[in-house]
Amino acid sequence: MEFKHKSVLLDECLEGLAIRGDGVYMDGTLGGGGHSSEIIRRLVSGRLIGIDRDMDAIHAASARIKKITDETGGTFDALHGNFHDAPELLASIGVEKISGALLDLGVSSYQLDEGARGFSYHADAPLDMRMDRSQGITARDIVNEWSDKEIARILRDYGEENWAVQIARVLCDRRKKQPIETTGQLVDIIDAAIPKKVRQQGDGAHPARRTFQALRIAVNDELAPLEQALRDISGLLEPGGRLCVIAFHSLEDRVVKNTFKNLADPCTCPKSFPVCVCGKKPTVKLITRKPITASEEELKENPRARSATLRIVEKL
Repeated sequence: MEFKHKSVLLDECLEGLAIRGDGVYMDGTLGGGGHSSEIIRRLVSGRLIGIDRDMDAIHAASARIKKITDETGGTFDALHGNFHDAPELLASIGVEKISGALLDLGVSSYQLDEGARGFSYHADAPLDMRMDRSQGITARDIVNEWSDKEIARILRDYGEENWAVQIARVLCDRRKKQPIETTGQLVDIIDAAIPKKVRQQGDGAHPARRTFQALRIAVNDELAPLEQALRDISGLLEPGGRLCVIAFHSLEDRVVKNTFKNLADPCTCPKSFPVCVCGKKPTVKLITRKPITASEEELKENPRARSATLRIVEKL
């Protein structure tokens, strides 16, 4: 399948990065290379490093961007790995500081559309959901091996699913009869666990959306390391360098918001103190007090941008 991807909040990200022609930039979630393709076009003698866990993304984006670098002065490096390990990955190619970074969190359009990857509840496929298929547990491992309490916990914590306990209970009953192997089986289980009346009175979203989100986050360990990753990447920025982060659900956005807020105002002194005595100084300033969201025009072209929020900080 061709790797297609509509870049969310593209113009806003490019403006937010304030790209210099001679700068060094990192796209920590390379995906199909949509954002990176436009960053590299703006580099005269600069450098772009793209990181992704998905080798399909690495190959597709590299081919796409090479066609552009053949006509421009910028250079491009693609690294297979997780942006959570950005300092080590960049150090491996001799990069210590960057002029800006972009993170487009969550699952890519390609991964959703490629049914065989198991991310989508619209296609019947093996329960995988790994962004990096060379390592880690799969969604199949979780639904067949974890206890009902553990499954309910991740559905509640990572999917904000009100019917987490019921879904976990039905799932565990079904797997006693036969292993849960496919996304189709999982969707049937969710339908059986959530009363029909509740499904009909919902917000219009697919009843499996929250469960699939929760499993994907658990499989790929997306949330737990995010705060430290944001701190590490902000530490890589040169003064004036910017970090732009796109989130797609409230759990991600909450981590981004709170981390950026703490980096911009780390003081732990009581509000009653006339001056700061803790000695903690801000390392960034907030460029966006409130998140940037997609315009109506973009939403008409790309409905998946509806839940996207962009937050930006600048290194002091």
